[in-house]
Amino acid sequence: MSDVRLKIFYSVAKNLSFTKAAEELYISQPAVTKNIKELETEYDMTLFLRKGNKIELTDAGKLLLFHSEKIIDIYKQIRFDFDLLKNNFSGTFQLGASTTLGQYLLPALMSQFHSMHPKIKMSLITANTRDIEKYLIEKKIELGLVEGKPSNKQLKYIPFLQDEIIAIAHTSQEISTRESLSLEELMTIPLVLRELGSGSLDIIRDAFQSKNILLKDLNIAMHLGSTEGIKSYLTHANCIGFVSIAAINKEIKNGEFQVIDIEGINIERWFYFVYNQGVPQGNSDLFIKFATTHYNF
Repeated sequence: MSDVRLKIFYSVAKNLSFTKAAEELYISQPAVTKNIKELETEYDMTLFLRKGNKIELTDAGKLLLFHSEKIIDIYKQIRFDFDLLKNNFSGTFQLGASTTLGQYLLPALMSQFHSMHPKIKMSLITANTRDIEKYLIEKKIELGLVEGKPSNKQLKYIPFLQDEIIAIAHTSQEISTRESLSLEELMTIPLVLRELGSGSLDIIRDAFQSKNILLKDLNIAMHLGSTEGIKSYLTHANCIGFVSIAAINKEIKNGEFQVIDIEGINIERWFYFVYNQGVPQGNSDLFIKFATTHYNF
């Protein structure tokens, strides 16, 4: 089986789409179909079941996907090891990050990494923490950076950077005149929080539970899917939002938002590198080492 056919099969199997595989590999769809048919002829096995506009892996296809993942990982490591000998790194690198990291912290670091290793083609997917963990397990990405506490036993987590979640209000709103609030006062004020599945929400929930307060006990006005959504909402509502300090530093300095101290609550957390169990290899290992030694956001 040629390397080209293996690569094409792997792309079709992961995307469950001939069209998406063609787009991903920059080849025509007929070329994808031709290579899959040749592969099925070579092994005398049907690899995909066609059901209307959808396809599914057969048992033979699932078995080939299992082996092809290992083979492709070996090819990547061979390339990386050769690049290491030449001190000339190349290849592709799929990175996933939870929203706060992907929007506010990673772009600067990725720019620095690209300047040092311009032949490595990087891509970044942003989603909430649980989705990033899911993408790792499905091998859609090679390395993740997430917020929240480690929770998936299939994955390994390495602390990268400490962060703090703070309560804020927009300075145009009356609530921003308060510099601090007791927990009892906070429970009466409308709050805007991140969505279910967010690492930020998990950390906030745990912080309040440590004070015997459940999320359902709070006056939650809205769950929003991004920090930017929370910031925008607060400009129009007399509410308090909880966000990462990394996402709001600039606006605080500009006087747009006021930090409000919540007595008895200090919400600190770590950002983590996360990857499938084992030792990070290739460009994943290179990026982890770069980030931990060249951190300069």
